Amino acid sequence: MLNPRDDRSLTDLMAGLVIDISGLFRKEIELAKAEASENLDRAIGALETLLVGLIFAIAAIGVLLSAVVQGLGAFLVAQGMQEANANALSAVIVGVLVALLAWAMISRSLGKLGDRSVRFDKTTASLQRDLDVAKETVR
Repeated sequence: MLNPRDDRSLTDLMAGLVIDISGLFRKEIELAKAEASENLDRAIGALETLLVGLIFAIAAIGVLLSAVVQGLGAFLVAQGMQEANANALSAVIVGVLVALLAWAMISRSLGKLGDRSVRFDKTTASLQRDLDVAKETVR
């Protein structure tokens, strides 16, 4: 039995192929937009978490640092150091430790942001499948 579409001209077939391919690429663009939006939402969520963590860290450090500095200063005074020197040295020691801790937390968050924030895995795979189908259609 003959297909009623078998009598189309080569021009009609090519025009249909162009329409199909353009529609396919429009859908791929829509997929890329959706994936970009998903990646952006994930990145914004990570940034929000990073900022909230930094705010809590600053607040906690502000409350606890004075107690730690005073405690270390008192310990150094008890070891025979002059009070002014003991307070200055304890402030420097605590400040360096807190800076290292803050650096570690920020580095970890930035590493998480860089891992998967801007990758288009679904779109890339879909485009590869479409390219394979287009190659088979042209053969």
